[in-house]
Amino acid sequence: MEGIILFKKRWLSLLLVIIPVLTACGTTSSAKEVKVFRFAYASNSQPVKDSMALFGELVEEKSNGEMKVDFYPDSQLGGETDLIQLTQTGAIDFTKVSGAALEGFSEHYSIFGIPYLFDDEESFFKVMEDDSIMDQIYGSTSDLGFSGITYYDSGQRSFYMVDGPVETPADLQGKKIRTMESETAVKMMSLLGGSAVPMGSDEVYASLQSGLIDGSENNEFVLVTAGHGNVAKYYSYDQHTRIPDIIIMNDERLAGLTEEEKAIIMDSAAESTEYEKEVFNDAVEKEKKEAAEEYGVEFNEVDNKPFRELVAPIAEEFENDEKLGDLYKEIVEVQK
Repeated sequence: MEGIILFKKRWLSLLLVIIPVLTACGTTSSAKEVKVFRFAYASNSQPVKDSMALFGELVEEKSNGEMKVDFYPDSQLGGETDLIQLTQTGAIDFTKVSGAALEGFSEHYSIFGIPYLFDDEESFFKVMEDDSIMDQIYGSTSDLGFSGITYYDSGQRSFYMVDGPVETPADLQGKKIRTMESETAVKMMSLLGGSAVPMGSDEVYASLQSGLIDGSENNEFVLVTAGHGNVAKYYSYDQHTRIPDIIIMNDERLAGLTEEEKAIIMDSAAESTEYEKEVFNDAVEKEKKEAAEEYGVEFNEVDNKPFRELVAPIAEEFENDEKLGDLYKEIVEVQK
């Protein structure tokens, strides 16, 4: 019964998106029609929310009010997989999701799940700003009806635990750790000696609280923004991955725009990315301070060399992959 109610709520929310658009399309007026774009997203950190809002403001400003972005925030229309599918069908025009959520739609996105793919933050930005690399990744879903248009920094991902810090891989032995619903993440946990429990982000708090899992892995924003620091008070900087957030757009909607309108969308997206890069690290430091003061979260640095050595087979597998090997080598080369 609960599943039926949730299904009905989501379809009601979707109808509330579609009906006003259909009504507007059926109205004639001497005034120039405003093109309205629907942008839905799940829960996010404040800098990401602010950057998406800026994107909408820039689109309206650059088009002199002839283009407008309506937002449907905080999982109103479903989780990240739901939102990718809604973008794919054209029910919405944009969404912002983790690159990991796109793995199920294109194997190209699985490359971001390789542990220690990036040497550091600077190397991450070098790759993400390289058009020859990112055009391959963004365009890898074009046969499905949508493509990437820009990225947001989602920071590094590390382990955080209920009962104590992770200082060496031995601290993960036999532990049940929530991972993203990603084949690469599951392999990583197996190599580190832990037991992967793939689940959506909305299930993590209750799972930590009940003891279903011993810990999880994510960036620092889960500690206060999602409240996980209330139950998991040990955050250990092994920094195993840096997985970007990706804004995707329905291809048919983009193709229906004029060249000037396309440029407005792309320029606004790029400017919102630059803004997000500027504010992200300050927001991380604020989150850490609040986590320490409000929840007593302890942060510890980790020598990640032993972690790197254990998960090296994943990178080797990608390097030798017939389809993704060249892309992996390009990413490594750009960082040199």
